[in-house]
Amino acid sequence: MADRTRTVVLIGAGRMGGLVAEALPASGFKLLDSYDVTSAAELDVAAPAADLAIDFSNRASLPHTLAYVCRTGAALLSGTTGFSDEELARIRAMGTRVPVVWSANYSLGVAVLRRLAAETAKALPGFDVEIVETHHNQKVDAPSGTAKLLLAAVDPSGEARVAYGREGMVGVRPEREIGMHSLRGGSVSGTHELHFFGTDEELCLTHRATSRQIFVSGAIAAARRLLTRPAGYYSFDELMLG
Repeated sequence: MADRTRTVVLIGAGRMGGLVAEALPASGFKLLDSYDVTSAAELDVAAPAADLAIDFSNRASLPHTLAYVCRTGAALLSGTTGFSDEELARIRAMGTRVPVVWSANYSLGVAVLRRLAAETAKALPGFDVEIVETHHNQKVDAPSGTAKLLLAAVDPSGEARVAYGREGMVGVRPEREIGMHSLRGGSVSGTHELHFFGTDEELCLTHRATSRQIFVSGAIAAARRLLTRPAGYYSFDELMLG
């Protein structure tokens, strides 16, 4: 990235958006303006052109975020979760115009966890897999976006049956089933566990976030690298781990 200060438009007035806004000046970025879901329509015509749009908002803002990117040619870094497959496809398609990265989690530790999860699933093909994610009581979507990323890591073909919790007489656990469990409470920033159960042994991979600052630092580091890339759709892992 060139030495000049890069400009940013921020979409998202929640806790993550606020932390990102605080961190931008010290990281060599100039924040031009911020928008939330109630003012996102201004992105269509009135928002100033910036080098980068950072989106930590709500899925309802997506049409306006994409309209802004089309209008200004800004690169796009998105950390909004809860998107449908069709909405994620629209984000990926923007890579034909500008550099784009979307991730449900901008923690470098989680990026490494995903790689470990994929390698472990390959090495232990006969093991039962359970995913457990825990978040604060204000989180509105479940399972978390990160849990879905981990699911894709252990089942890239999407062939496994996913059991979203269990209740009643569920019977013997079938082969090729992956359990997905969401816990909500207190102020937990985020804990993700992958359990691999074999005969007479269990392997557990765990990542714990103790503050949202790790996601802010990861997003800003990814933004720097994104602005050096040509148009294309990039994963956080690609930008940070190669």
